[in-house]
Amino acid sequence: MTITKTVLSAALLLSSTALASAETLRWARAGDSLTLDPHAQNEGPTTALNHQIMEPLVLRDMTGTMVPGLATQWAPSEENPNVWIFQLREGVTYHDGSEFDSEDVKFSLDRAMTADSDYKELLASVKEVRAADKYVIEIETNGPNPIMPNNLTNMFIMDKTWAEANDAVKVQDYEGGEDTYAAKNANGTGPYKLVSREPDVKTVIEINENYWGKDDFPMEVTRVEYTPIQNAATRVAALLSGEVDFIQDVPVQDLDRVGGTDGLDVRTTPQNRVIFFGMNMGDADLANDNVEGANPLADVRVRRAMSMAINRDAIQQVVMRGQSQPAGMIAPPFVNGWDETMDASSKTDVDAAKALMQEAGYGDGFSIQLDCPNDRYVNDEAICQAAVGMLSQIGVTVNLDAKPKAQHFPLINTLETDFYMLGWGVPTYDSEYIFNFLVHSRDEKYGSWNGTRYSNADIDAQIEALASETDLEKRDAMIADIWTVVQDEALYIPIHHQVLNWGMKSNVDTVVDVEDTPKFKYFKMN
Repeated sequence: MTITKTVLSAALLLSSTALASAETLRWARAGDSLTLDPHAQNEGPTTALNHQIMEPLVLRDMTGTMVPGLATQWAPSEENPNVWIFQLREGVTYHDGSEFDSEDVKFSLDRAMTADSDYKELLASVKEVRAADKYVIEIETNGPNPIMPNNLTNMFIMDKTWAEANDAVKVQDYEGGEDTYAAKNANGTGPYKLVSREPDVKTVIEINENYWGKDDFPMEVTRVEYTPIQNAATRVAALLSGEVDFIQDVPVQDLDRVGGTDGLDVRTTPQNRVIFFGMNMGDADLANDNVEGANPLADVRVRRAMSMAINRDAIQQVVMRGQSQPAGMIAPPFVNGWDETMDASSKTDVDAAKALMQEAGYGDGFSIQLDCPNDRYVNDEAICQAAVGMLSQIGVTVNLDAKPKAQHFPLINTLETDFYMLGWGVPTYDSEYIFNFLVHSRDEKYGSWNGTRYSNADIDAQIEALASETDLEKRDAMIADIWTVVQDEALYIPIHHQVLNWGMKSNVDTVVDVEDTPKFKYFKMN
């Protein structure tokens, strides 16, 4: 069975065959990439920059369609259903001129399965990766894995020789504060090569003239200057003044202003991402509350009460100015396993929430710290500020601590936060991805973003079984069962599904990627 046809069909939607004259695109967004190490941080802006420089075997184009990357075709083995066979693209070179082959793929996937990798959950079912031939890779899993290609769309391939020569074999321990050569340097096969990198200041990439796809994609953007601009007003001013050509996150309060300016456009689409709060329900006592010797978040009644206190419609209307969709589950509607009834289940009921707090023994409330990023999601800090007021209505006094994502995310990974905001996109378009990272107990393969400390051996076993269930109807039923537990246990407080608003000069021709990952090889400059 072959999973790919010549799927450059969607790519051709946006492609031409000639390399255009030099065009520089000045790109800005709220936050920078956290690292260039392709396996150290599974985080949107980090992935977006890496996609320009490096490539996976399989990727999603700007329409969300899976298309060939460094693999030209893939299919399960006819001899062994536990093996996926990938035919690799021949004649590909890295930016330094070295040749790409199966040894690089084996090295990269093995690397991505190690302890410090933020992508290991995607490869948790893998038993072995084999370089069967120079341009053939075999991935053997513990049981048939029906969605293995879906798990590879952000799994970037490194040059093994380059990594060995630059002491970059080991994945950067980002949470531990490690700095490595691979964190600031890159040698990929992608359409753009790194020119300079100043973290949080400016990154410059230029076209790879030897790119294997130079005749298959527009390639009209020949240089990209990427500048993170955290302050929303400053970011919009840069677009309005012509200092930048493209910003990914137009503040909702400035949509009309940008869209109404001659020569500028706002382009919008629902995003494959949900915003929510996580709670430490597993520890016996919390470090960041005023309750001694107990954990109020361990009581499901408290978690439900906190969710019921959040007025998602008010956040949508006032904070987001209509640019969001209230959520009742932590799965975007794009994802297999999303359930319309579950997603509509979050209802605001302050009186009922107060009753639950009283029943749980917290009628007088408690105080707790909420950790929130201020440069990652649309209006992230403003959403947290709104939640502070809403939770106060049921006696929960929230002390808000908002900081840049580079300081915020490690708090979740190192279990130093008890109450936190997180946003989650699902590049596999399947619930297994959510469960592997956010629901499964933390161990050497799973749960790296599960800051709730939730641990359930039965649920863990059900999650792991999804990777080898080929009866898709049965698999969907298993997914639904897991979601029922997640909802009943109120593991998270869903807030909303995010909406993307890209602002750009009118001559920039692109569709908006639901993953919020622009891939500049598809862009045209009119």
